[in-house]
Amino acid sequence: MTDPFGTAGIRQRVLAAWTAAPVRLREDANTEEDLALGGYRDRLLVELAQNAADAATRAEVPGRLLLTLRERPDQPPVLIAANTGEPLTAAGVQSLATLRASAKSADDDSVGRFGVGFAAVLAVSDEPAVLSRTGGVRFSRQDTAALVATAGQDTPALADEVRRREGHVPVLRLPFEADGTPPDGFDTAVVLALRDEVAADAVRAQLATLDDALLLALPALTEVVLDVDGRRRALSGAEQRWHVHRRAGTWTASDRAALLADRPTEERRQLGWQVLWAVPREPEVVVPGTVHAPTPTDEPLALPALLLASLPLDPTRRHVAPGPLADRLVAECARGYADLLSELALRRSRVEVELEVLRLVPVGLPAGALDGRLREQILTCLAGAEILAGVEDGRPLRPRDAVVLDVDADPGALEVLAPRLAGLVEAPSWGRSALRALDVPVMALADVVETLPAQGDPASWRTLYEGLSSLAVDARAREAMAALPVPLADGRVVRGARGLLLGESGQLPEQALQPLARFGLRVVHPDAAHVLLERLGARPATARAVLDDPAVGVAVQALSDALSGDGALVDNGGDALAVTDAVLALVAAAVAGQGIAPGELAWLRDLPLPDDDGELAPAAVLALPGSAAAELLDPDAIGLLGAEVTAAWSPAVLTAVGVLDGLGTWSAQEPDLHDPPDELAELDGFEQWADEVLGRGVVAGDVVAVRDLDAVLEQAWPAAVRHLAGNPELRRALLTPVRLRTSDGAATFPSYTAWWLGHELGLTGTVAPGSDDLDGVLDAAPDWVEGLDPQVQAALGVVDPASSLPLDEEVVARLVGAIGDPQRELGVPSCLRLWSWLASAGRFEVPVPQRVRVLDRTGEGTRLVDREDAVVADDPRWLQRADVGGLVVAPSGRAHELAGLLDLDLSSERAVGAVSSPGLAADVPAVARLAVPTVPPTWVEHEVLTVDGQEVDWWVDDAGRPHASTSDGLARALAWTSGTWPARHLLAEVLADPGSLGRRLAEDL
Repeated sequence: MTDPFGTAGIRQRVLAAWTAAPVRLREDANTEEDLALGGYRDRLLVELAQNAADAATRAEVPGRLLLTLRERPDQPPVLIAANTGEPLTAAGVQSLATLRASAKSADDDSVGRFGVGFAAVLAVSDEPAVLSRTGGVRFSRQDTAALVATAGQDTPALADEVRRREGHVPVLRLPFEADGTPPDGFDTAVVLALRDEVAADAVRAQLATLDDALLLALPALTEVVLDVDGRRRALSGAEQRWHVHRRAGTWTASDRAALLADRPTEERRQLGWQVLWAVPREPEVVVPGTVHAPTPTDEPLALPALLLASLPLDPTRRHVAPGPLADRLVAECARGYADLLSELALRRSRVEVELEVLRLVPVGLPAGALDGRLREQILTCLAGAEILAGVEDGRPLRPRDAVVLDVDADPGALEVLAPRLAGLVEAPSWGRSALRALDVPVMALADVVETLPAQGDPASWRTLYEGLSSLAVDARAREAMAALPVPLADGRVVRGARGLLLGESGQLPEQALQPLARFGLRVVHPDAAHVLLERLGARPATARAVLDDPAVGVAVQALSDALSGDGALVDNGGDALAVTDAVLALVAAAVAGQGIAPGELAWLRDLPLPDDDGELAPAAVLALPGSAAAELLDPDAIGLLGAEVTAAWSPAVLTAVGVLDGLGTWSAQEPDLHDPPDELAELDGFEQWADEVLGRGVVAGDVVAVRDLDAVLEQAWPAAVRHLAGNPELRRALLTPVRLRTSDGAATFPSYTAWWLGHELGLTGTVAPGSDDLDGVLDAAPDWVEGLDPQVQAALGVVDPASSLPLDEEVVARLVGAIGDPQRELGVPSCLRLWSWLASAGRFEVPVPQRVRVLDRTGEGTRLVDREDAVVADDPRWLQRADVGGLVVAPSGRAHELAGLLDLDLSSERAVGAVSSPGLAADVPAVARLAVPTVPPTWVEHEVLTVDGQEVDWWVDDAGRPHASTSDGLARALAWTSGTWPARHLLAEVLADPGSLGRRLAEDL
């Protein structure tokens, strides 16, 4: 075997050195161990690739690297790294066998600088070999140990050193000749017999992580092929997947003195520096999270780009060594990053790339000290770099020359604002933090709007509104656009859309706009109309919307003031009629569209219209010819509308402006009755009604009153009341009481309309025609009342005994007065009915008479007694006790209410009600219990039953026991005790005739 590289001589020299100074073996072993187990423990493939790249560079050929991992029978796998380029030389072997002494020159483009990279093989192999077309060399831990042992026989100190190291010796200091050649097509191959399966797994893991970063770091390699157990994967064309920017420079003499003085000697021989930044073209490409110098380090980097730079490293090649050189290269890296972003921004403006440059701006917290220094200097460089795309023409702008809006704006909004705001750039929500980091000035949208000139073609404004429309979804942006200029149909330009009328050509009656324009009606120019203006407060210019505009009310009020003498007529009568016709045209359009109810727009009632004499009068005091209003109301109070107006406009239009076709109403929401609205205050008797209301509480609801009641013709009242009853609005005004807040909570009071009619028509306290239930207690109402429904009759004060409607206070007072009226003859049925009504009337404080009508002693008639001699019977038991006073009878459970209303005692307040006669307990007959199962099982039988010494037929004592002295009395006692008072007649019948039970039960089925 030949020895082309002189390995024998190298071994001899190294062994001689160890023999002469055994401590040198320790130094070499320790250094090699530090490199293999420390700085190079997971850098095997990177170092092999770096050596391949250097070989290709020196040979000036395309670099190719084949990494093959193969299984071997009964042995751990073998890794083969075959590369093209300069083959192995004697100088190279010497370098491999000499720690930290590289054979690479300072003036080549080699990546390796320390000469120790090959030590990485020791992390996985004890038998590395290098085979080249010029020869081969191998290293062996076992063979080295054997040679050291032989030498130690003659040098005890060397043997002692090996023993202290438990047989561990350096591997890469003693090269041996090796046979073999590299694979076809390659110039050199590193063959590593892997130590064990653990080493094999480590190699597989490193092979799996190789990616484009390796090719970018080692541009001399055009292709890297990975063959793992027969599965091949190729790495090539990295720059097709990345945007790459390179910077490089050479050191001057002054640079060397200032920057490299503290660096190792061999590193001081470097001629210059290099920086590479790379950004993936596709989002799925993963960016390594560490700095490469130019191969991977442990320095974290959180920027969304790959950095490869000739940064100075510490001896472990894991971290950047601090010092002047690192500071200078960090600055160069920052300038390179800014150049990369400028380049990308320029290419993006030419639509060559779609990359969002803002996503590359450093934001957030740094991942480490070096990352922080890079970010700080990058942001400084970016301030003057043209990296932001201008909206107007797409040209890149420097951050200091750019401006962004304070709201999220889509491209459409930015496009229309860009010509009006120099330097405007897009500020998407995801890029706000980047723009803040770049200190890009922020301009408030409101300030931009303020700078917009209030001039221009209406169509151009519509274009602007279209662009800005997307901003209207944001309340803050809508507020900022509050002062947006808007062109009007009359040629003016105003700021702000709120309150404007937004219409299109032909949407409004032509005759409506011109007469009303002088009063400030503001309609958006049709060519500028856009939905954005509606979002900003403009209203669709329907006829109803125009009517709701204050300007129309101002116009009508001006005419009204002129008519009343409080103001000058607009110009002349013709102009006044033009305004009136404009308003009527709007009302007609509104009626045809959404509809307007009479009185809905209250101010329209002041619209001057010509009457049948040609004089102008407010619409509210005119009636339609032939209408109910014309028939019911006094023509001296309510005039007739002129024939020309009647012919020109429909009744629906005329009644909408307030012309009467029947009785009308005035209304107010929770009015202050101390100072009511004028239209209410002017109603006949309203002040008196208000005083009565205020005496009871404060109005808590709406007040709706039928107007012009005092103008109804005397002979027209029957028809007028029927008109009130049949019209829903008028009916509500009549029947709905006013709600009050009182010291006790809440109450109601009759409506003004009901109150006025009750007083003026004299119907309060009359009885419905044809009713004889009260037998002359109240006077009869006129016959025409008979056709009215009970609710209307009650509202007029008419009492209908057949109705369950509540009584008002005045009716109750009349009924109470009838109780003591000696001029009235009241039979028992009328008295009982009267007492029943009064007991259910509610709480009223009415005057009570000094004499009261009560049942006579027989119960078949009535008589008048002094109030002190009358009592209200608590219940049916007391009807047997004439000794306590004249009896007034209340419905069941209402005795207290009636006694309170009439200011009378209860019968129980005049007597104890204690049974005073002896009796015997007896069982209740079974027939009674069959008829009414709830009767008690026993009763007390008396020969003569007395209560408080007074003889009675039946009683129920305080313990609830029934007492009786007769069969009929027993029936009543049992019925009262069991709470089945209506069954007293059934019980009386079956107790008198037990055989009748079956028939009675059958009848009740």
